[in-house]
Amino acid sequence: MWRAAVAVRTLRGSGAGASRAASGAAAAQLRRRLESELEDIRGAGTWKSERVIASRQGPHLRLAGGGAGIINFCANNYLGLSSHPEVIRAAVEALEKFGAGLSSVRFICGTQSIHKDLEEKIAHFHQREDAILYASCFDANAGIFEALLTPEDAVLSDELNHASIIDGIRLCKANKYRYKHMDMQDLEAKLKEAQKHRLRLVATDGAFSMDGDIAPLREICQLAQKYDALVFIDECHATGFLGPNGRGTDELLGVMDKVTIINSTLGKALGGAAGGYTTGPKPLIDLLRQRSRPYLFSNSLPPAVVGCASKALDLLMESNAIAQSMAAKTQRFRSKMTAAGFTISGKDHPICPVMLGDAQLASVMAEDMLNRGIYVIGFSYPVVPKGKARIRVQISAVHSDEDIDRCVEAFTEVGRKHGALP
Repeated sequence: MWRAAVAVRTLRGSGAGASRAASGAAAAQLRRRLESELEDIRGAGTWKSERVIASRQGPHLRLAGGGAGIINFCANNYLGLSSHPEVIRAAVEALEKFGAGLSSVRFICGTQSIHKDLEEKIAHFHQREDAILYASCFDANAGIFEALLTPEDAVLSDELNHASIIDGIRLCKANKYRYKHMDMQDLEAKLKEAQKHRLRLVATDGAFSMDGDIAPLREICQLAQKYDALVFIDECHATGFLGPNGRGTDELLGVMDKVTIINSTLGKALGGAAGGYTTGPKPLIDLLRQRSRPYLFSNSLPPAVVGCASKALDLLMESNAIAQSMAAKTQRFRSKMTAAGFTISGKDHPICPVMLGDAQLASVMAEDMLNRGIYVIGFSYPVVPKGKARIRVQISAVHSDEDIDRCVEAFTEVGRKHGALP
């Protein structure tokens, strides 16, 4: 009996050992494959390093390891509100009054009065009926299409829409159409084809983050009206600074009454912390509170984030002076860079992509720019299409004219050194 028990334990032990060995072999195989993929990324010149910042976000930074006096031209801090004293003070006050976080989702015990106040303020700012908060605009985009569209419906998406829109559309069961970037003839052809479906939703970025170009919303809305479709726009790179009052591309192009749904972020111009939202018809917002998975299964926005975003909106609604100053600085940079011989994508947007084509060229030029005290980042595949590598420069309202001129001078020196300029 004793020998039988020992035999059973021995068999069990050898089985466990064999399982561990197999697991070790699988892990080693995975490691080899991952290291090979990573080496390929390095070899292609598309490796993305993370520079460590040892100061608050702003036009001037201090990098970990001693990099001081760096001028920052690659943040989404369009209005400079990430370090605005009133925004920071509002975050601290919210933290002290409402705590660090809710430890819960909204429908269980995660809704505070400040969440409802901010949603009301967002809806008022965009002149819409209601709004709903998310942990990010990526979550807002992930949550809307699946909740709204069924297999009876259709969604028509610009081919260069943000990855979060693409992923959100993948999650839904609607019929999917992709039209060529800002090509209205192709969109019309797709709308004609989609007439057989119950509901048609045209989805586009308002301003495209990699190219700095603005969607032709007037023409999109005209086609939507002609073919009885709805219009959805992602305004992450427009909210707060495009349009006379910073309400975005729909205000800029005079179609606020023709765009049905707006998704945007609190993590760029509106304080720069985190958070996103959907704003539009109240029945849609009510439906999202019932069915949108990222909303239902994610913790509530932390009070400090809500506080700083709310104050950022207050500042915007009090005055458009900050947004107006950024427009002049954007024009200064674009005109000086064009005069120097660079090709700048987009038009009249603070996203100013310096088009270079070659991924390695973009990477080494960005490193050389940092050596000259200018913080910019090279973008290459898969963030942008192959052969379309660029250094994306982003202008902020808090950049001085001297900052901009110094950036142009550094680009000119580095461009000549690496053959990007004659």
